[in-house]
Amino acid sequence: MWISRFGLGAGDYILDPFCGMGTTLIASGCRGIPAVGIDRLPVAAFLAEALQMFFHIRPGQLRETFQRLLEQVRRTAPAHVATDVAIMKVAFPAETLLALRRWKAAIDRLKAPLREVFLLLFFSVLEPCSYTSKDGQFLRLRRDKLPADPEVMLRKKVEQAEQDLHRIGELGWTSNFSPFRVVLEDARTIHSGWLQRPPTVIITSPPYANRYDYTRTYSLELCFHFVRDFAELRDLRHQLLRSHIESRVSRCEGIPHPAVGEVVEYLSAREKTLNNPRIPAMLTAYFVDMQKAIKRWRDVLAPSARVALVVDNVRFAGQLLPVDLVLSDMAEQEGFIIEEIIVARYKGNSSQQMGRYGRLPVRESVVVWRKPP
Repeated sequence: MWISRFGLGAGDYILDPFCGMGTTLIASGCRGIPAVGIDRLPVAAFLAEALQMFFHIRPGQLRETFQRLLEQVRRTAPAHVATDVAIMKVAFPAETLLALRRWKAAIDRLKAPLREVFLLLFFSVLEPCSYTSKDGQFLRLRRDKLPADPEVMLRKKVEQAEQDLHRIGELGWTSNFSPFRVVLEDARTIHSGWLQRPPTVIITSPPYANRYDYTRTYSLELCFHFVRDFAELRDLRHQLLRSHIESRVSRCEGIPHPAVGEVVEYLSAREKTLNNPRIPAMLTAYFVDMQKAIKRWRDVLAPSARVALVVDNVRFAGQLLPVDLVLSDMAEQEGFIIEEIIVARYKGNSSQQMGRYGRLPVRESVVVWRKPP
């Protein structure tokens, strides 16, 4: 939508500083527009990079490779995984975990791009093969769930991927696709060395200030490939943008905006009634981090570059924090021109808050800014 709305073409350069799984990057590549994505979560950066590997796979190649893996997997020594992480000790039946570790080891021996594509498919079967279920900010354990068989699930994913390859060919995306770059780094410290040239546009959606901890949501994927043990997982948690409840605030970090200060003061005075007393610290840290990111965007963007940012307002203990307005005010202080704030939809607050404070919807918005010429 925003690629078309901004009238972007091959002469532009798109930056997605919170690229997640790469939706904006894939859309850019299919339209022949150069792009770069940044994310600090390793599984997100990997998946964004792996998605474009599909454009280097010929139809039928995934089926052929799966059959070769099937012949090897039972005699392959199991891969190392971070089994000291609590969820890994209870997420799988013992025989399923062993099978998954063997599949992982066999896939690791493949060469690019098949290795990356099969790792992507492998990550997609971890949840259905486990007792877990992704539920918002949590990876919940469900003992009533029947874990799927890894071989069966991988075969299904291979067939689905083959169908996708067929559709990619029909749509003609392969011939026009513009490869993009993915950088495993921190949007708060972005610098020009990560970029081919000053971006002409940012299209992104940062983590919302909603307590979601992505190192928990994606802990299975992280433990199978990206961290060696719990210590590395914990360290990664504290390297991400501070939108989760374990966010730490240093003594030298002040509240960066008066509206945030009012809400933090209100919530701090009612700490005992909050469902988590660390919410005020999380909100402070979140806006400190977003202020840092906005400053870096100002420095690296080309003159007249535009920004489209999808954000979510939040409500805690009945108090609304208008994230879209606060971030826009911060951007204006950094020299951006605020062009518009579009309400994408209204969302109900949590059932816990509705029971105490009534049904008070909050808006999800797209804020549009422009850097001066």
